[in-house]
Amino acid sequence: MAADDEGPLEKHRPRPELATMLATEHWSLLGTRSMTWSEIMSRISILLTVMSALLVVLALFAQGEGFDRSLLPLAVCFAAASLILGSLTALRVGLASQEDAQLIRGMNRLRAAYVELAPEIEPYLTASTRDDQSGLMATYTLGSRRPMLVHIVGSTTFFVIVVNALVAGALGALVGALASTAGWVVAGSGVLAGLVWFAVQVEVSRRLFGRPMTDVRFPTRD
Repeated sequence: MAADDEGPLEKHRPRPELATMLATEHWSLLGTRSMTWSEIMSRISILLTVMSALLVVLALFAQGEGFDRSLLPLAVCFAAASLILGSLTALRVGLASQEDAQLIRGMNRLRAAYVELAPEIEPYLTASTRDDQSGLMATYTLGSRRPMLVHIVGSTTFFVIVVNALVAGALGALVGALASTAGWVVAGSGVLAGLVWFAVQVEVSRRLFGRPMTDVRFPTRD
C-alpha cells in the first residue's frame, strides 16, 4: 500500500520508539541533577570542614599564646577567609538550585509527553506534568500542600545563608573588638554585620529565583 493510501489509523499508529527517546532524555536529566547535588553537598562539606579546621587552629594558637587581644588579628583573618569561602559556596548553591528548577521543569515536560502518548497513566503520576511555577512546586513537594515559607527555610540555600550570616556576625564582632573594648560596640557590630550579610544574600537569592518564567509550554489548567 502506498504511503498516500494509508488510512487514519495507519498514519497515526503508535510509535514505541518515542517513549524510548523520551525516557533516555529523562534519565539524562536525572543524572545531571544527581551529579549537581553531589557536587553541592561536597562543597558544603568542604566549607564546614575548613571552618572547623580554622577554629581548631585558632584554639591551639590560643592555648599556646593565651587568650588576649593579640589573638584578634588572626581570628579576623580566619573569619574573613571563612566568609569568602562561604559566600562563594552560597553563590554556587543558588546557581545550582536555579539549574535544578530548570531540570525539574524539563522532566515535567517529558511527563506531559508520556501522558500524551498514554493518557491513562496520568492518575498514577505523583510529580506534575506542568512546567509553570505551580507545576514546579507541585513536583518539589510531591503534590503535598506545603507553605512556601517552610520550603524556603528548609532549603539548602537558606542553610548556607544562615551559616554565612553567623560567620559575618562573628567577623563584625571581632572587628568591633579590635576597634573598642566596649561590650555594646562588639555586640552591636556583630549583630549589624550578621543582619546586613543575611539581607544581601537573601536579595541575591531573590534575584536569582524571582525572574518570571517566559518559556512556559504546559501551563497549569484551571
